Amino acid sequence: MAEVHGFAEAKFAAVKDAFARNLDGGADLGASFCATVNGETAVDIWGGYADAAKTKPWQKDTIVNVYSTTKTMAALVALMLADRGLLDFDAPVARYWPEFAANGKANVKVSHVMSHSAGLSGWKDKIAKHDLYDWDKCASLLAAQAPFWEPGTAPGYHAITQGYLVGEIVRRIAGKTIGTVFREEVARPLGADFHIGLPASEDDRVAELIAPPPGAAIGDAPADELGKNMATNPGVDVSETKTRAWRGAEIPAAGGTGNARSIAEIHAILANGGVAKGKRFLSEAGCRKALEQQIEGTDKIMNIPVRFGMGFGLPGPMVPLPNPNTIFWGGYGGSLAIIDMDARTTIAYAMNRMEGTTTGDMRAIGLAMAVWQALAG
Repeated sequence: MAEVHGFAEAKFAAVKDAFARNLDGGADLGASFCATVNGETAVDIWGGYADAAKTKPWQKDTIVNVYSTTKTMAALVALMLADRGLLDFDAPVARYWPEFAANGKANVKVSHVMSHSAGLSGWKDKIAKHDLYDWDKCASLLAAQAPFWEPGTAPGYHAITQGYLVGEIVRRIAGKTIGTVFREEVARPLGADFHIGLPASEDDRVAELIAPPPGAAIGDAPADELGKNMATNPGVDVSETKTRAWRGAEIPAAGGTGNARSIAEIHAILANGGVAKGKRFLSEAGCRKALEQQIEGTDKIMNIPVRFGMGFGLPGPMVPLPNPNTIFWGGYGGSLAIIDMDARTTIAYAMNRMEGTTTGDMRAIGLAMAVWQALAG
């Protein structure tokens, strides 16, 4: 079997075996997986290669772009500000960002932005991929445009735009960028290796993302105008993740760089009532705010039934999970973060061989099920 590095407590041996099978069968090239239980790390494993040529082994400190799993970090920052009374999810966005009221958006709530129901799933103006590195342009265009549908009436995945929307609200409140708030108030206190805006000094640790096979990438599937707008304005170019511009930019919906350990250990905050590594980050009630359903229905972009809480997906018919008080999110290609508040468990997976998915695939789901089975045993 493939060599798997790291450790898994004895009861989680099946998780390590499943991880090895993913590497052996070619489902994974290189990957990391981590689970915490009651705030303690129970599984922390990695293996395979960090590059397509298989010249660089995946190391303990290898990190990788995790696309939309980054959204969970942006959501955590917003939940922390709300817990301190600095952000009211029921308030209009315009309370914090007055320009946002333009074009009929005066009553769009922060909760609409957090739950992909603000009607701003993409930009109406044509933008290029390099525009994603221009924060002020991305945010001001969204503030000026009219929604694509009536906010609060339906979900529609805000694949890239959500990061600028949440991030600008955070910036207006905190006076700092969301990447800075995240680094100073979450990553650094926890010693967690996750970055929204990666310093150039860390570039040599970043694994090479391998794009999904032809026909499976975002933009390849048939879509209506809304779906096309999200997928092509600008298009998603996986090779862009190799550039310093992408890695260094703060793209809080898609540009985060980390590994399974950092994702799982950060989200131990939410799984354990606001405390991780002996430090309190927010109250238990503040954590449970994420569980409050904001919208349910067929997503206008992904065209699947969804249930969205405050910044996270919730279990439902499409995503049946063992415990009801569970939140999750996945990244384009396969990365995944799961926070099970009932089992006080976090599960995280980050890899470099991408599948054509934005909602997780059987590699991560299989590993997660093995964790739950071990907990039940």
